[in-house]
Amino acid sequence: MGTWHEYLKAKGTPPEWPYPIKFGEESEIEVDVLVLGGGIAGCWAAISAARNGATVALFEKGDVRRSGAGGPGCDHWCNVPANPLSRVDPDDWAIQEMEALGPYSNGLGFQIQCREDWDTLLEMEQMGGKIRDDDDEYIGVEGRDDETKLMVSPRYGVKAGYSPHDDWKKPGFNPPEKRNNVVLRIWGSTFKPILKKECQRLGVKVFDRTMATSLLNENGKPGGRIVGATGVNVRTGEFIVAKAKAVILSMGGAGYLWHLDMEHGGHSTMYSRNESSDTTALAWRAGAKVTMQERSMLSRIASGLKHKWYTGGADASYENVPLVDAENKKLPAPTQGWEDGGAMFSNQAHIITEIREGIKNGTYKLPFFGDFASMKPEESNATWNMMLAEESTTRVMVQTMNENGFDIHRDQVMNYTFIEFQPSQQFREAARGGGLITDWNLMTSVDGLYAAGTSLFSPGDHSFAASTGRYAGRKAAAYVKSVEDAEICRNQVEKEKERVIAPTKRDSGIDWKELHNGLARVMQYFVSEYKNETMFNLALEEIARIEENAVPRLFALDPHKLMRSLEDLNMIEHAKIIIHAMKERKFSNTTLGIERLDYPENDEEEAKNYLVLCQKDGEIQYERVPIRYWGNMKEQYEAHNKDYTGVYKPEN
Repeated sequence: MGTWHEYLKAKGTPPEWPYPIKFGEESEIEVDVLVLGGGIAGCWAAISAARNGATVALFEKGDVRRSGAGGPGCDHWCNVPANPLSRVDPDDWAIQEMEALGPYSNGLGFQIQCREDWDTLLEMEQMGGKIRDDDDEYIGVEGRDDETKLMVSPRYGVKAGYSPHDDWKKPGFNPPEKRNNVVLRIWGSTFKPILKKECQRLGVKVFDRTMATSLLNENGKPGGRIVGATGVNVRTGEFIVAKAKAVILSMGGAGYLWHLDMEHGGHSTMYSRNESSDTTALAWRAGAKVTMQERSMLSRIASGLKHKWYTGGADASYENVPLVDAENKKLPAPTQGWEDGGAMFSNQAHIITEIREGIKNGTYKLPFFGDFASMKPEESNATWNMMLAEESTTRVMVQTMNENGFDIHRDQVMNYTFIEFQPSQQFREAARGGGLITDWNLMTSVDGLYAAGTSLFSPGDHSFAASTGRYAGRKAAAYVKSVEDAEICRNQVEKEKERVIAPTKRDSGIDWKELHNGLARVMQYFVSEYKNETMFNLALEEIARIEENAVPRLFALDPHKLMRSLEDLNMIEHAKIIIHAMKERKFSNTTLGIERLDYPENDEEEAKNYLVLCQKDGEIQYERVPIRYWGNMKEQYEAHNKDYTGVYKPEN
C-alpha cells in the first residue's frame, strides 16, 4: 500500500491539520539580536541581550516553556566554584575541569562557566527559580547547609589534589572534608517556565513552533557578515525572514545520525528530539568554521531502549543509591555515573571490571537493584523526591511509580545495566564534541554570528548552557551597538524559500522517516566501530545516491512533517561533514573515538591540534588549530570582561 499517508488517502480519510496552512506566505521582522533555539542557552542569551539594551527575537521549534534538553527539569547545577560553600578557586577549578575532560575540551566555555555560573544561578533565583531548601524539607540531608540552605551534591567531586578512587572500598570514602562543593542540587523543573516568562517581560519577540532554516549573509555570500536568518512556522508553514545585526546559535547538537527506530525509543532520550544537526548545518552553509566533527562515541547515557538511566546505582541523579545483587549483596559503586559499556569516567573502569568478573565467577547474582530501602529515610527522600523528580529524564518515571504504589522506604528498583543487550553501532552518537569554534566573545569565524550551549564544540551540561548563553547575549548586545545596518540579499532569501517549501509541493514519494532511516543505516554500516578510507568513501557514495534519488522525492503533507523533512536535510549535511573530518584524521585516537583499520597508530603531533573545517566556494577547507588556542584562561577572560559587574540587579 506504500506509506501511511497513501493508505489514508486511499481510504478517503486523510488526517486533518488543525491549523491554517500558509505554505509560501511570508512575514518579516527586524531586531538587533536574533536567537535561534529556545532551550536553556537560547533563553539566557535572549534575556541577557535584552537586559543589555538590544531588541531581541527568539525562534524555537517547540514551546520555549518546556523545550530543549533542560526543559522538563534539572537537578544538578555543576561547576559553580564561586558559590559560598565552595572550597576551590573558580579559575583553578576551570583548569582542573578542562584537564579532567581531556585535551579536546572547551577551555573558553568552562572558564566562562566557572566565573559566571554562580551569578547566573543567583539571577535565576531573582527571577523566581528555586535554588535553596527554603521550606526546610530536607533538614538533616547530607550536603545541606543550614545557614544558606543550599544543597551541596555530596557524591560529586573532591578537592583538588585529592583522589579517592583508589580508596573506594575503605570506610569514609569521599569524606565531606575532602569534597570541593562545586556542584549544587537545585529545583530545575521551576526554571524553564520562568525563563520564558522573563523573555516576554523584557519584550523579547518569542516565536514558538518556528524552525530556523538558514542564516543570511551580507551580499548573500557565505562567509560574509551575518545580517539575519530565515525560519518556518511548524504549525502553519509560514516563511519568516528576520533581519538582525547579530545572530546567536543555540540549537543544540546532533544526536540522531546513527539512530533510526523512533517508534521504540531508538534515539537518545537524554536530549531533546529536536536536536537534529540544525546548528552545524546552518553554520556550515553560512561559511562558519566548525571543529571536533570527527569525534563519535558509543552512546552511554539514556539512549533509546537502554533503561540504566532510570534504574539507580550511583548514576548522577541517583547519587548515593547503593546497588545490590539478586541476593541482596552490596556491589561496589563509584562516586558518579557508570555504565555497561564502561565507566562514564575512566577512573572508574576498574570498578566495572570487578563487577563483570564477579558476575562471571558467581560473586554477584543478576539482576541488580537500586536499594532505596536500605538508605536513611531522609537521604532516600531527597534522592527520590528532589533529585529524580527535578531531572528531565526521570521526572515522569517518579510520578508514574508513585501513582502505582512505589515506596522508597520499602521497595527496590531493578537496574538493567549489565543485563541489557545493545547492538553498539545502533547507539553511536556524535558525543557532543562537534560544534562551532569561537573567540573569547563566543563569536564564530563569521562576523556577527555567536554560539552558546551545545552549539559550541565540546560543550558541558545545563549550567554550561545557561552561563554561556548569558555571556553570548551580553557580547552580542555590545556588538550590535558598534555596527551599521546591512541589507538582506533578496536572492538568497528566495533560494532558501524555494528549498524550504519544495517538499510541500509533492504529495507522494519518500516520507521523512524513510529518509532518516536510510541515512542512519549508512552511518551504522560505514561510519561505525571500525573505519577506513574505503568505508568512508562508500558512505559518501551512498549519501550522494540519497541526495540524487531520495531528496527530490521527499514530501511533507503538513508543516510538522516539513520540519522533520528539513531536519533530515540538515542531518545529511552534517553526516557529510563528519565523514570528511574522519577521512582527514589519518590516525586512531581513543579520545576522539577514532579506530581506523588503515591507520591503527596515533599521530601525536596531529593529535595536538583541533581539526577545523569550513566551506569556501563549495570546497572544504581544513585548518589545524592548536589545542589550548585560547591562551591563559584567567588572563584572557578578565581582558575580555573588564566591565562585567556580576549578577543582574533587578530594578526597584
